[in-house]
Amino acid sequence: MELLSYIGNRIRELRQAYGGGGGLSQEALAKHLDVTPNTVSRWETATYKPDINDLEKLSRFFGRSILEFFPQQEALHDGPVLALMRAAKDLPPEDIEELQRYAEYRRARSMDKSPRPRPGRKQKSA
Repeated sequence: MELLSYIGNRIRELRQAYGGGGGLSQEALAKHLDVTPNTVSRWETATYKPDINDLEKLSRFFGRSILEFFPQQEALHDGPVLALMRAAKDLPPEDIEELQRYAEYRRARSMDKSPRPRPGRKQKSA
């Protein structure tokens, strides 16, 4: 399942299970989050992508971890990844963005196995 669809389904599931299963309308949820009902609908249908601030509002409203909006992956159960997430959880958004860019850079670099030129002057061939 595509990530946006997964997130949309989780939003719908939490909204419908709200209040012990009584559910909550898209309009009521939108009012609590200070967004339009159309926005909630489009999140649930994966037409709009909720940003990290939207997901934070949703997680606080439903009293759930923000991680519940993402599919479970084996890497999330790995000790070093969990330690990194715990260390980053209270960072300001701009620091989290920088950390994400660095992680993506390191992943791309590890995938590129081509030899790198050595620094300095090129040696003349004899």
